[in-house]
Amino acid sequence: MKQGSSMAGERRWIPENLDPARPSPARIYDYALGGGHNLASDRAVFEQLEKIQPNTRQMAWSNRAFMRRAVVFMVDSGIRQFLDLGSGIPTVGNVHEIAGKADPACRVVYVDVEEMAIAHSRLLLDGVPNTAVVEADFARPGDVLDHPETRRLLDFGVPLGLLAVASAHHIPAEVDVYGAFDRYREVVVPGSALAISHMTADFERVQAKQMVETVQAIAHNPACLRTRSEITDLFGDFELAEPGLVPPSKWRPDISHTSGGGEEDGMWAGVGVKVRRP
Repeated sequence: MKQGSSMAGERRWIPENLDPARPSPARIYDYALGGGHNLASDRAVFEQLEKIQPNTRQMAWSNRAFMRRAVVFMVDSGIRQFLDLGSGIPTVGNVHEIAGKADPACRVVYVDVEEMAIAHSRLLLDGVPNTAVVEADFARPGDVLDHPETRRLLDFGVPLGLLAVASAHHIPAEVDVYGAFDRYREVVVPGSALAISHMTADFERVQAKQMVETVQAIAHNPACLRTRSEITDLFGDFELAEPGLVPPSKWRPDISHTSGGGEEDGMWAGVGVKVRRP
């Protein structure tokens, strides 16, 4: 199906009072993935990004594929509940669909602070069992962890999957991102896991700074590009599962990648596991 083709028909997902001229990072990402929950303003920004970085769409797909593999890894590890931090728009191929294929009883709480992403999410997940949408800034863990919907759906006494996929780079440098992740890691029990993918300027093949500056100028969305070492610190004392922190396409790929080093992904990605300490 052609990107955005559903826009001509079903429009139930569009919230009232939405300003169509204001781009949304969540909808830009949706368009990059070939989704139908985006507007002309979002597609215009994406076209600018493609001029800067021609493989922008492939970058988005590599990141989404990493998320799928990370969720499957967690499910295979026995995890049946998930907290998705900075979830954006939960369109096709998101956490509840991936986990639900393995076990329909899996529970997912989606968290985002962007008003438009929340509005879209609530419409899309209306009537979907074992899911909830929490409007909160995940850089403020108390607002997320103490939210009634989080407490209703998740049990912090059993292993939980934390996901921060392409979201932590939206936390600006002046905010204590490490303190926030410390709190999330503290409240989960051993056997829990944390998946992170994060944009970086470490790779010369990706014009990450120019891409971020373009989105910031148009959508007024903050961002912070962090180094491999800085992203590793977000995992704290969680043990990184093999192959460690790598570009998304190189994290346990479904097929053998025989060419390229994954630098074109423009991100570092990995999954850490909380182990029981003596």
